[in-house]
Amino acid sequence: MMTLQQARHLVALLTTQGVRFEAGLTESEFAQLAHQFGAVFPPDLHLFLQVALPVSPKFAPWRQALTSTAVADELQRMLSWPLEGLLFDARNNGFWCPEWGAPPADAGKEQLIRQHYPRYPTLLPIYSHRYLPALPAVAGNPVFSVYQADVIHYGNDLASYFAHEFRFTLPSTFENPQQPQNRIEFWDSLVE
Repeated sequence: MMTLQQARHLVALLTTQGVRFEAGLTESEFAQLAHQFGAVFPPDLHLFLQVALPVSPKFAPWRQALTSTAVADELQRMLSWPLEGLLFDARNNGFWCPEWGAPPADAGKEQLIRQHYPRYPTLLPIYSHRYLPALPAVAGNPVFSVYQADVIHYGNDLASYFAHEFRFTLPSTFENPQQPQNRIEFWDSLVE
């Protein structure tokens, strides 16, 4: 579990790498994001975004999406990116997940994927095409890099992801797991 001190330390480390921050999200804003976008944050991401909100380019525009229709549309595109990528690869690259059964004729693939998709943990955008799963609702979920059906672990937890993405070394006060602590339904099967 990330501590308040660790979250503040991450913000400081990211600031040295050029990431800009605003005041963190309020509980009211978290509630609005859950209502408007279905975005429910696991505890480590919740704490991090409560301490400070990254606002540099490519970061998810959580606060701005609450006050601007154009930015809300942008955030919705970020939230839809994983599904749209799976649909693209199913249409164009022969992607099919065995747990969906035998692939139907092309016309039925998209419908079947859309039918299964809501059962999987929502991926919350962090930065660019990097996502943290909302479930399980515990600290320590891995961060995925998602580009169509090409999915890899890009961090074994939120802190190790930031260290990897922004090229800094985590201090010894962080756990820095060597592999993901939590298995994520469906998404981990795409990594394997």
